Amino acid sequence: MKTRKGMAWIGAVLLAGFLAPSFTMSAADNPDSEQVSNLLSGARTMALQLKDDAQTMASFTGMNVKWETHRDAISQIKEHVNALARQVDKLKSARDSAAPWQKTVIDRTDPYLAEMNGYTEAVIENLNKRPERLRTPEYQDYLEANADYAGDLAGMIADFVDYGRTKDRLQRLTDKLEVPAR
Repeated sequence: MKTRKGMAWIGAVLLAGFLAPSFTMSAADNPDSEQVSNLLSGARTMALQLKDDAQTMASFTGMNVKWETHRDAISQIKEHVNALARQVDKLKSARDSAAPWQKTVIDRTDPYLAEMNGYTEAVIENLNKRPERLRTPEYQDYLEANADYAGDLAGMIADFVDYGRTKDRLQRLTDKLEVPAR
């Protein structure tokens, strides 16, 4: 019985050894797109600004801030959401030349932007209809949700950009040290 399990384990290790080079080969076949990396870096900067603005606006709920300040802040957030959406459109146009990890981040941005757009529109609608009701739980939930989605989106994009930079650095070190491929 133990021999059978041992043989199965050895077989699995050998199979993994044979398959590992094919995984590394496929990654080399799809190199990172410099254009997409640059667009992602820009999207990262935009998303971080959007996160800061949304968190600032969410903090208004604990302050005595005039509705005009809310209006100005949400207008700026709306502009940032639209600018980021235009950046994502550029990323989608370049998707065919993207590496698999780059395609993943491009695909994952849409749900965040859609949610942020919905909450941003809800805040704008609330301000237009009832500017005097800035302390309602519903309005505060919109602000908090916007800040949460902006933070999650910025974190996700930043993590992928960091991944790409780390991957590039590792490849440069591998080349410099002449580490043999598996």
